[in-house]
Amino acid sequence: MSATPADVTRFFDDCFATVPVMAILRGHPPERTVELAEKAWDLGVTQVEVPLQDPDALPSLRAAVAAGSRRGMGVGAGTVTTPERLHLARDAGAAFTVAPGYDEDVLDESLATGIPHLPGVSTPSEAGRARRRGLHWVKAFPASHLGPAWVRAVRAPFPDLRIVATGGVDAENAASFLHAGARVVALGSALADPAQLDRVTALFARDGADDG
Repeated sequence: MSATPADVTRFFDDCFATVPVMAILRGHPPERTVELAEKAWDLGVTQVEVPLQDPDALPSLRAAVAAGSRRGMGVGAGTVTTPERLHLARDAGAAFTVAPGYDEDVLDESLATGIPHLPGVSTPSEAGRARRRGLHWVKAFPASHLGPAWVRAVRAPFPDLRIVATGGVDAENAASFLHAGARVVALGSALADPAQLDRVTALFARDGADDG
């Protein structure tokens, strides 16, 4: 079943309607992945991504998908850089896919197969290409190198762009990306660090970002 860019926008609008945080669980064995996913869900983080940086990550994705299904939670697959990897993610039960960059072949395949895709961008040109394809949601990567000022600057010519800041984002700098206009911050190690958890939870109570 195919999807349109408008379908993808509605999907991610719903995903991040209440909580501006996504958990990225990279490089953990299945048991630890499920443990951290459960912690994220218990905190109120509704969206979890398991990157498929190599084939060894597939069991962790499958385990997280199974755990999520028991709680009515979808799980996404990250580092989806080829159409083949997108099919692996879909077959593993991923609810959506995420990529570090913008790839037309991956985007075309995601729309054809009906799985929502969040492409990565790091330049205004890539942001413009995404918008011309009708996409509203993109991932700013690597966010720690781009910085909050980049988010603010790119949203000036593209005010309806919804940005997920990813890469080097933690409890220390997450709020600055949200204040700059990012809709969502993606956190990894912060969710496994007890010293950061209180600050992560505080992000949920922030005032909403621009709706553009």
